Amino acid sequence: MTESSVPGEELAWLDATAQADLVRRGVLSPTELVEAAIERIERLNGKLNAVITPLYEKARAEAAAGTLPDGPFRGVPMLLKDILCDSAGDPAYGGMRALRDRDWRAAEDSTLAARFRSAGFVFCGRTNLPELATSVTTEPLAHGATRNPWDLTRSPGGSSGGSAAAVASGMVPVAHGNDMAGSIRMPASACGVVGLKPTRARTTLGPRYGEYWGAVTHEHVLTRSVRDTAAVLDVTAGMAAGDPYTAPPPARPYREEVGADPGALRIGFRWTPPGATEPAHQDCVAAVEHTARLLESLGHHVAPAPAAALDSPAMAEALPTLFAAILAWELDQWSQRLGERLEPADLEPMNGFLAETGRSVTASQWLSGIQAWQQWARGVAGLWEDGLDILLTPTLPNPPLPLGELAPDAKDPAELVAGVAQGIAFTLPFNVTGQPAVSLPLYHGSDGLPIGVQLVAAYGREDLLIRLASQLEQAAPWSDRRPAFSA
Repeated sequence: MTESSVPGEELAWLDATAQADLVRRGVLSPTELVEAAIERIERLNGKLNAVITPLYEKARAEAAAGTLPDGPFRGVPMLLKDILCDSAGDPAYGGMRALRDRDWRAAEDSTLAARFRSAGFVFCGRTNLPELATSVTTEPLAHGATRNPWDLTRSPGGSSGGSAAAVASGMVPVAHGNDMAGSIRMPASACGVVGLKPTRARTTLGPRYGEYWGAVTHEHVLTRSVRDTAAVLDVTAGMAAGDPYTAPPPARPYREEVGADPGALRIGFRWTPPGATEPAHQDCVAAVEHTARLLESLGHHVAPAPAAALDSPAMAEALPTLFAAILAWELDQWSQRLGERLEPADLEPMNGFLAETGRSVTASQWLSGIQAWQQWARGVAGLWEDGLDILLTPTLPNPPLPLGELAPDAKDPAELVAGVAQGIAFTLPFNVTGQPAVSLPLYHGSDGLPIGVQLVAAYGREDLLIRLASQLEQAAPWSDRRPAFSA
């Protein structure tokens, strides 16, 4: 078997499901898939800077050993975002100079990484992210900026920017991401790929964490097809021993929802960011209008939805206290793990500013903030009990930002915090509520850059999101759209 069985350019744009099928049918071997991915990464990464830790020799050895698990993605190359999803023995820097300089290594696989391995995936590297995943752009001082393959002067978004750029450019068909405030969905929008944030606790954060950053952290992947997003969720979802809670189990495998009729849904839309008085950028508004018309043509009941509960100020008022406390905790936990004290000055300016502020947050203030978020979430989640099946919004309030606009040293830390807060306006609410939300690449703006739209379902209803997303993918396919800089 040789790669010549499938032309290299064609192989680069096959999704993970199709690549796995080639292995299953004996058309290509895992080694051939992995070698082709490594060649693409080496060819593209010098410009994109999406992969910061190549794992080529380990990937080659695993692919050639003949002992890969016989999972649904046997032999398919993937990349891991360099935070939370640890792979045993590999560098794990989290975008931090302190960890990079000490060459910190993961002692064991996270539970999620182990599930990826059991599915047959082969890890080819780890991807770039902003320090501690705290920004809406991927420009860490530790590793430099990742560039958007649609326009190398633009950001791929954050915090899963390296993973999104890698998938969009054709390096690999799927890459891990995590989403604390929009960090899967925002780069999916900026890079023109699919990004699902599952329901809270759909996937585990074990073995180290039960929660991370309170209850707002969600793990999944970035892909180029809805069927990949669904099938990967099938192999990663479910509780691990010791998890504090878990999402309700699905009625059937998520891959069976792909192509299933969603029925005539009640879909509301809005394009004004929560708490704002002015709408999002005109291209983002146009993306929602375009998608609303498409949904209506598919037989859904589509109408503006004020969704006034989103505008309640309680979430935004608690945000500074909670995120400052989180950064102080991050600094303390890494001090403990390293066995040496880290100070705010060891972090980038914005994160150091937040960590310093967070050291004065009391336990009572933290708990009061969490309570405020929980009460706010009840109001927002109630929208889905009052006649709404899906909420449609822009994913980002603006097209992909120029590189440097929110770089770690570009502005005063307080200004950077404000810029990040603006960027997460449409996405953070559903980390707080824990509802599933997906960004789909259904529109391109006036300058040709991708503009994602966000669809949000009720808690636990990934099944409905996948049905609707696959219907939209079939009605308005995006698989033939390729970035200017790609495989």
